[in-house]
Amino acid sequence: MSNLQPYLDKLATLDFKAMYEGDFFLTWEKTDDEIAATFAVADALRALREKNISTKIFDSGLGISLFRDNSTRTRFSFASACNLLGLEVQDLDEGKSQIAHGETVRETANMISFMADVIGIRDDMYIGKGNRYMHDVVDAVTEGHKDGVLEQKPTLVNLQCDIDHPTQCMADMLHIIHEFGGVENLKGKKVAMTWAYSPSYGKPLSVPQGVSGLFTRFGMDVVLAHPEGYDIMPEVEEVAQKNAAANGSSFTKVTSMEEAFRDADIVYPKSWAPFAAMERRTDLYGKGDDAGIRALEKELLAQNANHKDWTCTEDMMKKTKEGRALYLHCLPADITGISCEEGEVDASVFDRYRVPLYKQASFKPYIIAAMIFLAKVKDPVRTLNALQEASAPRRSF
Repeated sequence: MSNLQPYLDKLATLDFKAMYEGDFFLTWEKTDDEIAATFAVADALRALREKNISTKIFDSGLGISLFRDNSTRTRFSFASACNLLGLEVQDLDEGKSQIAHGETVRETANMISFMADVIGIRDDMYIGKGNRYMHDVVDAVTEGHKDGVLEQKPTLVNLQCDIDHPTQCMADMLHIIHEFGGVENLKGKKVAMTWAYSPSYGKPLSVPQGVSGLFTRFGMDVVLAHPEGYDIMPEVEEVAQKNAAANGSSFTKVTSMEEAFRDADIVYPKSWAPFAAMERRTDLYGKGDDAGIRALEKELLAQNANHKDWTCTEDMMKKTKEGRALYLHCLPADITGISCEEGEVDASVFDRYRVPLYKQASFKPYIIAAMIFLAKVKDPVRTLNALQEASAPRRSF
């Protein structure tokens, strides 16, 4: 038997009723109790599966995935989460759908949702577009359910948008909670969320923005470091500042990777594109200006090349707390000498943290499953208890 009591006890102290029949867009739209409930359910589901206990709460149903950007970990994490709960996954390939022929968001959303319980969307490439598209989908299926077209409103899970990457950043945080032995041990820990050099351009801002918006809620001192011109969204910085003020932590900005790494407990060196450049790219794509897009890419690659010293080396890691900071990355990392000539991290650093990095990634399927679970189950404590008491084996051999 899996002992779920600590998780059930935790859930009993939290108010997360508003998550039922809801959606998950941005972490800072959720209350502290709702974030804590997501972590508790993720841990409970993992404990059940590790004890070979089935966690299927659906006998049938679909999870619809729509990825407008390339993905490995998040795509498979969404599929794993749906399967963990008993749902099958169907990928919506826009190139093979009537979307290519001008089908509206309202029509598409309803047509794919007749038997869907969850829709997971990744739309992170264009500033001002991704999160808005997700809201348009939710508005459409909400209307479809109200009109009697859909027997239920599918839950939407943000698998990464232009503003936030909630499944990644919450998986990161749950990994940190386990590594440091509990939430109570995080207060005062220094987190270096730093830009790092990459030989590619146009990487989304949603990870540094998500980290800034979430980690500041846990009493951690977040330092956002980047070269001049690589700013994130100003409204997200405001969220981070407010969170820090409310939780006795700090959110500061520096233009030195060394300063950010100094005495840091956690480092997260990750490349991203400048906010202003992402706005320009969105405008150029909207105009269909292919020549402008090529010129912007050339400009940004040259701009990146001016900052090749922004890389996570062994010497840089020695500047961290006792030289043993926890290294994080959402993966795939640009590894110097492995995946590129010069990149975000030295091969020796990456290899030393390879196992912790894989463990970090392993939390994402459970985070996604918990988001779905809390949106679909009216009484999570009772349901988790029932799963444990039934102890139906996930596999019989």
